[in-house]
Amino acid sequence: MRKLGNVKKLSATAFDIRRNALDIIMAGGGGHIGGDMSEAEILLTLYERMNVTPETQDSPDRDRFVLSKGHCVETLYAVLSYEGFMKLDEVLAKFSRFGSEYIGHPHNTLPGIEMNSGSLGHGLSVSVGMALAGKMDKKAYRVYTLMGDGELAEGSVWEGAAAAGHYRLDNLCAIVDHNHLQISGNVDEVLSPGDIGARFAASGWNVLKISNGNDIAQISSALDEAEKTKIHPTVIIAETTKGKGSALIENKASWHHKLPTQEEYEKIAADIAAYKEAVLNG
Repeated sequence: MRKLGNVKKLSATAFDIRRNALDIIMAGGGGHIGGDMSEAEILLTLYERMNVTPETQDSPDRDRFVLSKGHCVETLYAVLSYEGFMKLDEVLAKFSRFGSEYIGHPHNTLPGIEMNSGSLGHGLSVSVGMALAGKMDKKAYRVYTLMGDGELAEGSVWEGAAAAGHYRLDNLCAIVDHNHLQISGNVDEVLSPGDIGARFAASGWNVLKISNGNDIAQISSALDEAEKTKIHPTVIIAETTKGKGSALIENKASWHHKLPTQEEYEKIAADIAAYKEAVLNG
């Protein structure tokens, strides 16, 4: 695990990531903008801390990350571009174009991407396999996966959770982007996940909850605690804001997947810039 840089600077950078994700969506003609915006700080913090860089991405000792909520790939592309795994100009030119590898879900022919994902419910189980392999090979790497809260309706999530607890995979950390909304409405109304922490704890997980999953300091602190935890895998339940960055889209299920009009694009971009300025001046 690498040392995290200046938190204030990174918090401002998260809004640059959002702006780049917004531009990717506009260039490609659509994207899952709401969840893209809720996950920005989580992905940025992970890639700033994980033991993986463009130079070490093929090392058997690298940390692994799986974006289980793979439909929110635009922010992942933006973060990977920021971290030097790919070039933003290339993403903008090729995203969602016919024949392009820069598709609307992670594609593991691209640098920095471990797994094709987006068929919801699979990311945790694959991450369990990666973590178990690390234990068998006596490797020190860690495995991380990010899931959406709506994704928790998939039964395969809980099969993976049971296996991780059974095999005592303390090298595994799952993060739930708990923004409370999915494509058809409020998660609790569509199919309530119940007490998420209690369900993971029942399978032998260490459960951490952070009140603001859009706060880099809170995310980093939870990741520190997860790394220190032995015997048990860790889940971080991160309370986030869907559409974080613009009043136009925040906490609105209708913005789960949507292409902004030019006027909406300009409004969202202006709001993101204002958020960044507030962070820098705060």
